[in-house]
This record gives sequence, structure tokens and C-alpha cells, in this order.
Amino acid sequence: SVNTRIFEADPDIVFHLAAQSLVRRSYKQPLVTWQTNVMGTANILDSLLNIKKPCSVIIVTTDKVYENNSRKKTFVEVDRLGGHDPYSASKAATELVAESWRKSFYKNSQIRIATARAGNVIGGGDWSEDRLLPDLARAFSSGKTLTVRNMNSVRPWQHVIDPLVGYIALAEQLSSHRAPKLEKAFNFGPSSTNNTSVSEIIKEAMKYWSGTVEESQKNSTLHESSHLAICSDSAKKLISWEPRWNIS
Repeated sequence: SVNTRIFEADPDIVFHLAAQSLVRRSYKQPLVTWQTNVMGTANILDSLLNIKKPCSVIIVTTDKVYENNSRKKTFVEVDRLGGHDPYSASKAATELVAESWRKSFYKNSQIRIATARAGNVIGGGDWSEDRLLPDLARAFSSGKTLTVRNMNSVRPWQHVIDPLVGYIALAEQLSSHRAPKLEKAFNFGPSSTNNTSVSEIIKEAMKYWSGTVEESQKNSTLHESSHLAICSDSAKKLISWEPRWNIS
């Protein structure tokens, strides 16, 4: 059980990254998505009630936790939470679970909880469906044309190394005397120049790969936001983190 594993590990720091993390799959598997993202987090936090020493907990959610009406807005951590699809909504609920446990069970406690909201992360090891670069690699390596849903959708693209450095920096400082100021949510997004469209990412990729891409002519009935951007000023100010890598 989770309780047993946590007890055996006797952790100083917990990184909780497990999730059902795919928007379109969340429409097909809504109950699995909610159970994994919400109850999975609750199970982790509940199991920490038995820890009798300082422990810092970083719960990774997503940039999609914000109520997004596809306005060209850059979201900050205090903006209203929301979510249209089951993935986004369940991750917003994960933020509420973390805040509830913090206030109900861990206020003035040795257990310190922060949440982390990264941008659209790319990098080695992610071969899930509906991820742009893995989809490009699969299509181009097999000589197939890739059909892309929304060429003009804008996302805060970033390499996985950038937010991971942020999570580690947050965990280190959450374990220090500065912890109370850090028991909150943090955006770990890219610089604003990385907020760009799907078509621009494809153009960049095709400097190095060759293949063909077309835009889908079907109008999907599944809701996806057309524009998403997040501000990471809080992480820069409080833990001296900032993104290092640009799109190239």
C-alpha cells in the first residue's frame, strides 16, 4: 500500500508526478483520470500523516489548472482555477486537495507542501500519444504524413530540464528555514518568447527532420484551449529560478 511504501522510504522529500496526463484520453477515461489525479494525490498526502520528521512535498500539476476562456492572458498563481476537460479539471482539483491537506492537517507542521505548474514540456522519454514532437518523430521515421489538429494553438513550450531544475530548487528551499513563504503554488513556465504556435514548433523541427505535415480538416468536438501562457515571476523572486533554454 501507499502507507507501507511511504513508511519504508521514510522520505525527507517527496516528488509526486504520477498522473493521467493526456487531455484527449481524459475524455475517453474520465473516471480513471479523476481517480488517478485526485485520489492518487490524496492517498500520498494522507500517508504522510504518519511521518514524524520534516518532509517537503512537491506535487506537480499543470499549466492547465486555470480557468481558461482562450483569452490571450498570461496566468499567475492567484488566478481562478478551473478546467473544461476531465484532465484540466482534475488537476485543478488536485490543487484544492493539496491546499486542503495543508490547511487541515499540516498547518504549522513539519510536513510542507507546495504545488508546481509547468508549461508544455518536451524532452526525452515521453512517447505518449498526442504529444507533438513524439508524433512528428513517429510519422517522419515511418514516412507517414502527420495530421495535426490545431496549427495555430499557442502553448508555453519548454524542455523538461528547465522545470525539473525548478522542482529541485523548490524542494531544497522548502526544506530550509524559508519554508513558510514557499508553501504555495508555483508556475515553472518558459520565457515569453517560447509562447508560440504549433506551426512554429513544426517549422523549427523541420530544420532538422524531413517529412510532411497537414492540418486536420475535421472540427473536433473535444474542447481544447487555443491560447495558454503562464508567468513564473514568483519562482524567480522567491527561489531564484528562471528558465535557461529557448525554443531552439
